[in-house]
Amino acid sequence: MTPHKPVWLAVLLLLCAAPTATAQTTYGIRAGVSADPTQFVFGGHLETRPLIEKLTFRPNLEIGVGDNQSIFAANFEFVWSIPIESKPLRVYFGAGPAMVIRDFHDEHPNAGDTDVGGGFNILLGLQHRQGLFGEIKVGFIDSPGFKFMIGYAFK
Repeated sequence: MTPHKPVWLAVLLLLCAAPTATAQTTYGIRAGVSADPTQFVFGGHLETRPLIEKLTFRPNLEIGVGDNQSIFAANFEFVWSIPIESKPLRVYFGAGPAMVIRDFHDEHPNAGDTDVGGGFNILLGLQHRQGLFGEIKVGFIDSPGFKFMIGYAFK
């Protein structure tokens, strides 16, 4: 499989996982940093209408660049939201599996190689009713070890 085929396969899988009913589906963009590896990260997400009270499916795609590698992650996360009374904010936490594709560059010991693996993420975030949010994510297995992201969810 060429290095680009796993990326297109991941995009196709994420699009197929999107819900057909979009009445309350929101879309968002995100950017931030990761540690282990140290990278600039950007991407986007969609969030479904509640599957059950306060639980949504929030798959997202993230691309990380830096540290002599590029990472493409398709994260399939579920999020539980807790509104903060009398405030326009909600706290959310969640978790889910990930598909992680690493392309090693230049001076990396594995330069020229592409690695496809699985991961798992646990996340915590705070989102304003208007859409601005901040999120921290801890990754396991092949997922980056830590990410801090800020973003905006369009209503």
